[in-house]
Amino acid sequence: MVPPKPPNDATDAIRVGVQNTWFCVRIRRMEQGAHWHDLGATELLSQRPLQEFNAGGKKIALSFQNGQFGAISGVCNHAGGPLGQGRLDGELVVCPWHNWKYNCRDGRGEPGYEAESVPCYVLKIESGRVWVDLNSATRRHRLPHPPHALARPVIDHDGPVRVLGISTTSMSKSYPRYSTSEALLEEALRHAEAKGATTQMQRLAQLKFRNCEGYYSKAAKACTWPCSITQMDPNDQLDRVYEAFVHWADVVLVATPIRWGAASSLYYKMVARMNCIQNQITIASRVLLRNKVVALIITGGQDGIQAVAGQMLGFFAEVGCVFPQFPYIAHSRGWSAEDMEQNVRFVQQSEPLRVGAHDMVERAMAMAGKLKEFNGTLGRVHRGGRKADGLGVGVMDSATVHGALGSATQNAGDKQ
Repeated sequence: MVPPKPPNDATDAIRVGVQNTWFCVRIRRMEQGAHWHDLGATELLSQRPLQEFNAGGKKIALSFQNGQFGAISGVCNHAGGPLGQGRLDGELVVCPWHNWKYNCRDGRGEPGYEAESVPCYVLKIESGRVWVDLNSATRRHRLPHPPHALARPVIDHDGPVRVLGISTTSMSKSYPRYSTSEALLEEALRHAEAKGATTQMQRLAQLKFRNCEGYYSKAAKACTWPCSITQMDPNDQLDRVYEAFVHWADVVLVATPIRWGAASSLYYKMVARMNCIQNQITIASRVLLRNKVVALIITGGQDGIQAVAGQMLGFFAEVGCVFPQFPYIAHSRGWSAEDMEQNVRFVQQSEPLRVGAHDMVERAMAMAGKLKEFNGTLGRVHRGGRKADGLGVGVMDSATVHGALGSATQNAGDKQ
């Protein structure tokens, strides 16, 4: 692709990368107040379709498409993603974080969202070099996006203790089977209701939700709260778990079978998506889970209970949950007893396991009740020794720990 020839006059210079007549007229009037910054050699810059520059303290996304250069702001309107590190889709720059799109020359949003625009800049070519006028930026314009329902502040509630059960066992919806872990979870919830709690059950096998798609792997700030997938995909049903866990529950009972010495695949699918909760602590010192008491039910045909419990307790501790004394009950037939039909019969007939489930949920409810009375969240949590304490976020103060969310994350659901 041949780069454009050097301009013979100011009008030609203005037309490099900006084709709209309105812009041309506007820039001719601003020519005397221009602040030109040298981006580099035309021949070299024309070899890459999209690249990022920091010019005079401003991030620029420079494109070269169909023989023409274009320059727009390198900062996405949505979550501040680096547009210059994205890709070109025709004449649209695609943000690498959440796929928002802008015209590579005039900064307007993709068709249907043209008013969602980022600043664009005037370019000129002189003596084989590309120059950008840093004073020519147009205005950034953001369309109003209602905040996602999950983005609301976390507020304490009055009334009875709320107990959430999460079953992570996987099975066919059409042909369900008996699950020992789910059966004990149902027993615990029935007992909680009998003790005056309000309960609900979320069965992951009945929810349609996507795997974590690694937004955190792109950049820590690309992993947002609410979850990026939840914001962009209204059909993703993990919002029900987020709503129940973050905003509704006081006690969360998580039940899992043992699968090859580990918790179920659906458990890991869920907690991978819950990284967005933990990441708010990492990047913003924002604690979403306050006074949440977690207890576990673990069953399986082989040993490995302590390893499974250790991983699960470690995860829920890291996102801010607390535990009652003796925070899990478990059952396993052991390595030498590969007879699952006996395992089912044993759990169905075991009075000690039922009593164990009752006692565990009572311990969790008692702890939750005390936390509600005491309001047990800490006033200040020092970052030293915490995950990513080297980011320099500071301490988590009382306003943050008590759930002040600040400005709500813009809803990306309108922009897929």
